[in-house]
Amino acid sequence: MKKFKSISMLLVFLLLVTAFVVGCGSNDATGGEGDATPSRLAIATGGTTGVYYPLGGAFASIINENIDGVSANAESTGASVENVNLLNFGEVDFAMVQNDISYYAFNGMEMFDDQDAMGNLKGLATLYPETIQIVADASAGINSVEDLRGKRVAVGAPGSGTEANARQILAAYGLTYDDIQADYLSFGEAADNLKDGHVQAAFVTAGTPTAAITDLATTHSINLVSVSSDVAQALIADYPYYAEVVIPAGTYRNQDEDVSAVAVMAMLAVRADLSEDLVYDITKALFENLGTLSAAHARGGDVKLDTALDGMSLEVHPGAQRYFDEAGN
Repeated sequence: MKKFKSISMLLVFLLLVTAFVVGCGSNDATGGEGDATPSRLAIATGGTTGVYYPLGGAFASIINENIDGVSANAESTGASVENVNLLNFGEVDFAMVQNDISYYAFNGMEMFDDQDAMGNLKGLATLYPETIQIVADASAGINSVEDLRGKRVAVGAPGSGTEANARQILAAYGLTYDDIQADYLSFGEAADNLKDGHVQAAFVTAGTPTAAITDLATTHSINLVSVSSDVAQALIADYPYYAEVVIPAGTYRNQDEDVSAVAVMAMLAVRADLSEDLVYDITKALFENLGTLSAAHARGGDVKLDTALDGMSLEVHPGAQRYFDEAGN
C-alpha cells in the first residue's frame, strides 16, 4: 500500500512538472540564443490624452492584424522616463519615448545618473518631432532667449526631459537658472500659470500644435520665442538627439510668422533581447501600414520610412536594421 502511494505521488509530481514546462513554453518560444519571442506584446505609451497613447494603440493594431500568433496591447503610462525603466526591466516589449530620454537612460546621464546604464534598450524607428516651444506672455517683452534673464520661467517638471531641454538651451545662450527665476512645472501647470500671470514664459516639449498652448492662445496674447539657427547647430553638435525645425505660421492663434526652434524626436524603442525575426516582421508591417498611424493622430502622418533613422539615439535593433537595409534606408 505504501509502495502504491509513493508511485501515485511520483506520478502527480511528474504531471505537475510537465504542466509547468508546457505552460511556460506556451507563452514564450525562442528565436535563437537569447532571443525572446513572446506571444503577447506590451507597448508602453503615455497618458490617454496625449499623442503616445493613440499612436501606440495604432501600432498594436498593426501588429495584431499582420503578425500571426502574436497579440499586442497598448498600455497607458507616465510616458518616457517610466517607459525606459519598464522596457529595460522587461516589463514591456516596446515603448514610445523621446530620443533624448532614451539617450540619457542608455548612458546613465541626467535623471538616470544614479542608476546603472540601461543596456536592454534598442531603437526601432524615430517617428515625429517633439518641438521645444518657448512660450511667452506677449506683454512681458520677451522676444529672444536672452530676454528671459530675470523673468519667472517654467522650465518643466523636476527630472523631466523638458527640464533638461530648458537647461541645455539656456546654456547655449550663456544663461543658467541663476539668471532666471525658475519654476519647475509640467506644461499643463505652466499653461495655467501663464494664464494667471504667475510665470512670464514656459518651456514646453511636445508635438505641435500642443493642446495646452492652443487653449492658452485662444484667451491670452502669447508669442513664441525662436532659437536661432547657429545656436541650434551648436546644440546639435553637443547633443546629437536634437534636430532643427520650424513651427509653421498659423500653428497658433495670431502666430503670423514661422518660428525657428529645435526638437527632440518621439521614437519607438524595443527591448534588446526580442527576436530578430519578430522585430523584422513588425518593422516591415509598421512601414507598410502607415495609414493606420495617420488615421489615429495627426502626428502619425509625420512617420516616414526615409526619416525613420533621423535623430536615432540608440543602436538599432538587428531586426529593424535588416528591414531598413532591405528597404534601402
